[in-house]
Formats: sequence, C-alpha cells, structure tokens
Amino acid sequence: MEERHGPGISHWWRYGPPGWNRSAERAESRPAGLPWRSTVLITVFVLVGSNFAAHGQPHREPLDGYARVLLLLASLMLLWRRRHPSAVVFGTAAVTLVYLGAGYPFGPVFLTVAVGCVSAVAAGHRRAAWAAVGLLWAGHVLIALWLYRWLPPAGDRSASVTQEIVVATWVLAILALSELARVRREQWARERADRAQAAQRRADEERLRIARELHDVLAHSISVINVQASMGLALLDSDPEQARSALTTIRAASKEALGEVRQVLDTLRAPGAAPRAPAPGLDRLGELVEQAAAAGLTVEVLGEPPRLPPGADLAVFRIVQEALTNVVRHSGSRHARVCFADAGGELLLRVDDDGPATGADAGGSGNGLAGMRERAAALGGTIEAGPRPDGGFRVVAVLPAHTREDQ
Repeated sequence: MEERHGPGISHWWRYGPPGWNRSAERAESRPAGLPWRSTVLITVFVLVGSNFAAHGQPHREPLDGYARVLLLLASLMLLWRRRHPSAVVFGTAAVTLVYLGAGYPFGPVFLTVAVGCVSAVAAGHRRAAWAAVGLLWAGHVLIALWLYRWLPPAGDRSASVTQEIVVATWVLAILALSELARVRREQWARERADRAQAAQRRADEERLRIARELHDVLAHSISVINVQASMGLALLDSDPEQARSALTTIRAASKEALGEVRQVLDTLRAPGAAPRAPAPGLDRLGELVEQAAAAGLTVEVLGEPPRLPPGADLAVFRIVQEALTNVVRHSGSRHARVCFADAGGELLLRVDDDGPATGADAGGSGNGLAGMRERAAALGGTIEAGPRPDGGFRVVAVLPAHTREDQ
C-alpha cells in the first residue's frame, strides 16, 4: 500500500512532506558550475584597465597581441578556480610572471593572482596559495633587481628598495585578505552546521514527542479495549446485555483513540497549519474517569484539578492517563485515587491503587513510566513510582510552581 500511494509516515517524519525541501535537493544534486559571470567581469576589467595603465607607463613595452593573450589567459584560468584552486593560483602567478618578464606595463593583471589566491586559501589550499604568491614575488624581485639588464624594455633601470617594499606590502595584503576570506568561510560553515544540528535536535525532539503521545493514547485505549473484550467474551453466553455493553465501550474507546491518533498525526502537516482539535487536558479528566469505570476501575478524584498552561495541562493529563492505564493492566485493585494538592507552592499529583500487583511486570516496567518521567522532567519536575508498603502502587509527580497558570 505504501508503494502505491507514495512515501509512508516514517519517510514523512524524517524528510518532510513531498516538495518540502525541493530547492535544497536540486542544489545538492546539481554539479558545481563555472563562475562565468564573475570571470567575464574580471577579464573585461583586466583588459580595459591594462590599456589605461599602459598610457601612464610609456617606458614599458606597449601592449601587443601577445600581451593581450597573456592577460586573457590569466583571466580565463579563473573559470576553474573552484574546481582546481591550486592549479589556478600557480597558473595565474606563472602567466603574470611571464607578462612582467616581457616588460609589459604594470596593472590589473595582479588582480587575477589575488582572486586565485583568495579562492585557493578559502578552499583550504593555503600552502599552494602562499607558495604561488611567494614565487611570483621572488620572480618579480629577481627581474627588478637583476634580470632587467637582459629583459625588455631596453634601458630599464633597477627598482628601488622603496618600490620593492610597496610590492611586498601588496603581497602581504593579498595574503591577509585571503586568510580573512578563509576564516569567514569557516565561520559560515560552522554556523550552517550548528543550524543543521539544531534543526536535527528539534526534529528528534518532535519525533520523540509524537511517539510519546501515540504511546500514551494507544496504551490507555488498548488496555480498556482488552479488558472489555475479555469481559465480553466471558459474558457472551451467560449475560448478552452485559457483553453488548462491553462491545459498546470498545467501540467508544476505539473511536476516541482513533480521534486522538489523528490529532497527533495532524502535527505532521505543513508548518503553520492549526491543529483540528484542542489537545486534551485536565478538563477531560471526567472522561478519563468514565473510561476507567468502563474498564471496571473506580477512580476517586481528591482535590481540585489545577488550571495549567496548555503544555503543562497536556503533560499532567497524560501522566494521570498512564498511571490509570498501569492500574488497569498491572493491578488487581479495582479502585484508584487521583489526588491534587499544593505542597509548598509546588503542584503535587498522586495516583494510588490498593493492589495486589498482577503479572511479572506489575506496576509497569515498560515505556509508560519512562514517558511519565520525561514529561515531568520537561516541566522541571520529578516522578517517583513504586510499590507501597501495604501492597498497592503509588505514582507521585512533583511539578514546580511556574507550571500553574494562576501563579
């Protein structure tokens, strides 16, 4: 059935409704493209800027076709700066060094090396970036202080120490900018990872909440149904009317269970959609007592149920429901007491039965007690559960004062 009608509930819990994150899926499945737009802009800037720079440096070699090919080659290499950052930074440095060795004017050609260096450092190839920029600077010093005698332009003079200090300053500035880009990128990656972990934690907590709700609803309702079914089978021949009453109770309990399960599963709908029915609370304590009575358990409520905020109201209701479910399933007593009291500003909830215990897991040794403890802990309270000296069983919940609506 699940294959015919699409992903099941478990898939929905984990990955969200169909189309929930379709854009992210497409982005992850799409291969990384080449940065055409930025590379075209850099190429135009380098070519046009070099023409303007040549007018102010008449003592250098004029820009010719060979110079423009070098400028174009250094710029177009940046298309692969994301896929092969180390090769690109070395390539742009080598082409720039050839350009300088040919005696062409200084200008925006250094921008290609700067972009390649920033990309390499940001991608984690720090040594390659530093080595490429260092080799370019060393080659420039070699040309400016020694090889200028044999390289164009004719009559070129040695560079001064001040000029080399300026060049070294620019090199350090490029490296510093690259490191800054790397640090910022790592910070963004950490922030994305933290957001993803927080989202995963929220999803896990929501799945745990839904599972706990389903357990509480189903455990209580199925316990009532089990007791009534056993009674109906026993009385089917001797007392048909009593058996009919048991079947009626089963139908009502199953209908209510289906309604509550549907309400819990409504939380899996699209975000922002309001639940179709209010969450149960202590205002439905009377219904809970009636259900227990239908299962043959007389419940006496002592004290006035407090007014609580919605979340605390649901949690206390589920604690009472689970405690009564344990009495129905694991106790031979047909009488239970639910007591609400104010203990020093704290809300005290106590559920007692008179025993005796029945079965090896009497008192509840499964997920029920663990669920009650989790609900109490979520409110900042505690749960104590265990046998009483007189043979009965007691569940005591102590909840802080801030859970009360009137505090």
